[in-house]
Amino acid sequence: MNVLSYNRCIETKNNRILRGEVPSAEDIRAMEQADAIILPQGCRESLYFAARRACRHVFPNYDVSFTFPDKTGQAVLFKKMGVPHPQTLAFPCVSDYSGVSLPFAYPFVFKFGWGGEGNNVFLIQSAAELHQCLVMAAGYEQQGKRGFIVQEYVPTGGRSLRVVVIGKDFYPYWRCVAGGGFYTNLARGAFIDYESFPHLQKKGVAVLRDFCGETGIDLAGFDFLFADGDINQIPLFLEINFCFRCRGLGGVDMYHRYLEKAVKAWLGGINEEKPGPLCLDIDAADALQ
Repeated sequence: MNVLSYNRCIETKNNRILRGEVPSAEDIRAMEQADAIILPQGCRESLYFAARRACRHVFPNYDVSFTFPDKTGQAVLFKKMGVPHPQTLAFPCVSDYSGVSLPFAYPFVFKFGWGGEGNNVFLIQSAAELHQCLVMAAGYEQQGKRGFIVQEYVPTGGRSLRVVVIGKDFYPYWRCVAGGGFYTNLARGAFIDYESFPHLQKKGVAVLRDFCGETGIDLAGFDFLFADGDINQIPLFLEINFCFRCRGLGGVDMYHRYLEKAVKAWLGGINEEKPGPLCLDIDAADALQ
């Protein structure tokens, strides 16, 4: 089998590096001759779709990542898929927000479409704080950066569940903050807990296994919330991180081991030629309007 790899962590007899913004003619020829293509985590859209056009078997599957981009697109995706998630409204620009009556009271969450580790995420306590975020959004629009969501605030007692999917394997862990604070990001001082509430971890993995089976996602970190006082303890989809850090997995070396395991299993199943996962061919930008 001719396996072409653009991922420096996965060595094959045919490794390449993308040089420039878009694949070259030589890249395209190599892709067309390949039986399978392995791409780097968070690869460029140009590289991904060139590989998808040239070869039937591409890992990872980023169809959803590019069809439903950033947090605004994910809000549309969760609604389309009918999965439990905090009540969310997505806005392509500030002018679309004018005159909107929100279905939830203060406090609520304001998120720009981009950013990570809690950056560009705000807990809004008042009209003045909301105004500040809208002014910030207008400034970003002048720079060509558009899109934000407003979202129901779900008290969780200072913990969120991260479940990383790598291939067909799932790795759950809690991110917790002392005192029940709002931000549960490791970069903001949260700590990792692998042991607590194993039954809730299993619930998160179970709903994610079904979700990934329908969407084809095979490399991402999902964040879930469990609302305090919810007797049903339903995992709420919060967001998808297609680029995620490795600390909760045990570090970079462990991540590479998990990735190699997943790629070997994926290559081993290619010859079965089973029907591929659902490709959601929807224009998320149109869905936001």
